[in-house]
Amino acid sequence: MAMGQALNQGAGKGCGFVLLNRSRISLDSVSSFKYAFRASGVSYDFFKQARDDRIAEGLPVLSAEESDRRKAAFLSSLPPKEDVWFFGYGSLMWDPGFHHLEAAMVRLRGWHRSFCVLSHGYRGTVECPGLVLGLDEGGECAGMAYRVCGRTQLEEAIDYLWVREMVTGIYNPTLLPAAIDDGRTVQCWAFVVDRAHRQYMGHLSQETRAAMIAAACGTRGPNRIYLENTVARLHQLGVDDESLTSMLEKVCAASGAPAD
Repeated sequence: MAMGQALNQGAGKGCGFVLLNRSRISLDSVSSFKYAFRASGVSYDFFKQARDDRIAEGLPVLSAEESDRRKAAFLSSLPPKEDVWFFGYGSLMWDPGFHHLEAAMVRLRGWHRSFCVLSHGYRGTVECPGLVLGLDEGGECAGMAYRVCGRTQLEEAIDYLWVREMVTGIYNPTLLPAAIDDGRTVQCWAFVVDRAHRQYMGHLSQETRAAMIAAACGTRGPNRIYLENTVARLHQLGVDDESLTSMLEKVCAASGAPAD
């Protein structure tokens, strides 16, 4: 199939975005792909069911009481009448899934995105785990920031993000300064990886990570597609994340579909 003309059949099941298939990947032309990104169809109910399924399978999750306690503490820490920004550095860049008043490309200094979070659900299974992105210490990270306005919209956004991102407690919501290209600096809430968490995989070699990403598939589709979408979205934004480009090359080699 011609590049950019066919939908990926594996990723279409259970995914809330349209992904265009590439049997052979040209890293030089990734920014020119015509992506059919659309508003998220991945609802709160999808992520709630995914959490319930994890519980039924005996996989570790935060208890309902602990999750509610952390969410309530987070909500109570927010100023009651101020807009709130949330930072997306992975799937939230193309599939935020919550209502927002403004979206802007931003850069965070002192942090970088890394495939350092073990995935048993969205992008892998217990038998064949995948890896998803975490925001880890050091470097610089470009991504998308979303401004949420009003208490009702804010509570809805937090309910959604909590059931999507905070199922196991691998992330710590952290307020960080983010620079917007128009010169503004805003304070963004970002999901920073907890290095002490059992899902943290920052010790793995790049080759091991690539092999895991190439092989894994979860409820939201193949792990490799998650990586491809992230690289593609960054290229749309004019950002070349060399670490992700290198990882994509390694994943292509591990999966037998080398980049052009």
